[in-house]
Amino acid sequence: MDQILEVRNLNLTLPVPAGELHAVRGVSLEVARRETLCIVGESGSGKSLSAFSFMRLLPRTARIDADRLAFMGQDLLGMSDRDLLSLRGNRMSMIFQEPMTALNPTYTIGDQLTEVMRHHGGASRRQRIDRAIYLLERVGITAAASRLKQYPHQLSGGLRQRVVIAMALMCNPDLIIADEPTTALDVTIQTQILHLLKELQQEFGMAIVLITHDLGVVGRMADRVAVMYAGELVEVGRAEAIFGAPAHPYTQGLLSCIPAPGATPRGSRLGSIPGVVPSLIGRQIGCAFQNRCAHAQEACAASIPLREQDPGHLKRCVLPDPPARSTPVREIAS
Repeated sequence: MDQILEVRNLNLTLPVPAGELHAVRGVSLEVARRETLCIVGESGSGKSLSAFSFMRLLPRTARIDADRLAFMGQDLLGMSDRDLLSLRGNRMSMIFQEPMTALNPTYTIGDQLTEVMRHHGGASRRQRIDRAIYLLERVGITAAASRLKQYPHQLSGGLRQRVVIAMALMCNPDLIIADEPTTALDVTIQTQILHLLKELQQEFGMAIVLITHDLGVVGRMADRVAVMYAGELVEVGRAEAIFGAPAHPYTQGLLSCIPAPGATPRGSRLGSIPGVVPSLIGRQIGCAFQNRCAHAQEACAASIPLREQDPGHLKRCVLPDPPARSTPVREIAS
């Protein structure tokens, strides 16, 4: 599989009144064609800011640097604003987190869908409309032609989310970054959207980076999983390895919070992670999770690099082996 996205030692710093916020620290990952990488972690872990960094959708005050940040071999950090505009929405697209606000309420669905192809050129008005109708039908919206004349407020949340997905596909991108695309949807619609993304991935051959805090979504979608905590990657590996034998205490804590169908006794107490996420303002030393970890030791106060637990399975932890085996991915996803 050829690499679509390559990230090496990505760092993102934001100025705040109290100093500098080190929101993303030393993130390295890659995504191949037709692969789904899920970036998971609790709120404030740096998931969305990492995704915005990939597309260079950051405030001008943000300071971003990396040893390598490339899309299909093209250097994103050295790319001009003009070249980035030609790339975004064309070869790489984003599905934003909130379908209720991702669409402009003053423009029709048709205008917003066709604007993407109009901006990137190469298609007539008729071709743009035909493409919009085809994709609306493809994402499961009935009477697609008549929907083009409607405004966002005339659609339900589920339909708006489908429109946003169709918009991201208008130019047949190589990479889609989906930032918690099912957060505002009920469970039934959520399942439909996830199934739809998988189908579209196979049809169009695109790579997907899925940002989420929902491990049930990860279980359904992921080929590989990257677990983030306090701006860092703490564990990266195949979904089967992450769910079957989590190597980092934070990953183990996340999985312990989820009931396993048929395995967790009714009325039993689920796990929890004590404490709070540390401040990312100022210099960070040692393991960011050490103040919440039951296995913390003196070595955790020093800098800890990502190291290989098993082939293709990396963790940022001094523990030699995972203390316990967790629930298989198929049970989490059920």
